[in-house]
Amino acid sequence: MKSTITRGEAVAIWEEYITKPHLKLHMRESEIIMRKLAAHLGADPEQWGITGLLHDLDMEKVEDDYSKHGYETVNILKSKGYDIPEMFAAIVAHAEGVNDAKRTTKLDYILAASESVTGIISAYVMILPNKNLSGANVKSIKKRMKQARFAAAVNRDFIRDIEKADLDLDTFLQLAIEAMQEISDELGM
Repeated sequence: MKSTITRGEAVAIWEEYITKPHLKLHMRESEIIMRKLAAHLGADPEQWGITGLLHDLDMEKVEDDYSKHGYETVNILKSKGYDIPEMFAAIVAHAEGVNDAKRTTKLDYILAASESVTGIISAYVMILPNKNLSGANVKSIKKRMKQARFAAAVNRDFIRDIEKADLDLDTFLQLAIEAMQEISDELGM
């Protein structure tokens, strides 16, 4: 079993299991945010980024049975010869509330917050006249987070829990916005 995964290997697996364009974009957004946060916090951007890229690898497989979400991703990666406990735990824990996992580590909280914030930021950009990430800012995103009906499916508690990973909300939101801006052309925003 391999204890690390390269980005090339991760992309090949991602391409094999993910066909829906909106899901691919969400996973790329999660990857780039995780890379940015890892660099900011002195962690490994490559492994954190890959964790973000692969976190929803099983979404098309589990369909509506979310109790399997995260666990199936781990099964897929194990079947490919990988055993990466920290990554696997974070992938399972990011689905806390729909499966029986609990977030406990810094990486667990960061992955859950990162993949959740993509929804708020993307929804905000879609209401801007130019639909461009250059118009996103922390103050506006925080304001939208307070509006329960705005991007209603996004778990705001997971975003606010970023503080359990020793990162304040404003810094997190700024880094997430900057990260997504880095791939704005790819995202079409």
